[in-house]
Amino acid sequence: MAHRAGFKQVLAVTTEANRSPSPKNTNSGRWFLVLLGLSLASIGGLFVGLLGRSFMRAWKMRSWPEVSCVILSSEIEERRHDEFSPTEYRQNLTYGYEWQKQPFTGSHLTLRENPWSSNRELVEQRSHDFPEGKVTTCRLNPASPEIAVLKTDSLAPGYSIWFPSLFVIGGLGISVRALRKS
Repeated sequence: MAHRAGFKQVLAVTTEANRSPSPKNTNSGRWFLVLLGLSLASIGGLFVGLLGRSFMRAWKMRSWPEVSCVILSSEIEERRHDEFSPTEYRQNLTYGYEWQKQPFTGSHLTLRENPWSSNRELVEQRSHDFPEGKVTTCRLNPASPEIAVLKTDSLAPGYSIWFPSLFVIGGLGISVRALRKS
């Protein structure tokens, strides 16, 4: 019987503690959630900004004027960082074009230059797409005509911007909800 009475007292104390949490614990938990939510929203916002910037740059490149250009040289370059790393390859190309009756030369396949790859077949395929002597079109930046590319950047960052946006929305939701709780 004494055992049962002790259990009831413990149960009553535990129930009372759960009913009235201390104000200090409530506020610290609330502020933790606010900071967690704002951190998630900030990180998401950073990636939204980076993806948005890449998308806008690719979008703007599509409005650059197209000009005729000639591939002057096209070779495969290789490098190896050290004896344990794999050999990497890239297409080293040069092309000539004219803008407002002034001759220019370019070497960028994309705005990010010519990518390195450990897949030689991929680089050879790119080399076959732009062989020496081929007449093709390139796009040039009218504000800086010395910057020209053979391929525009992808619009893919704009299609995937929704994912980090979820972190912004979720983080702000966590923060607002934590502040609203009474």
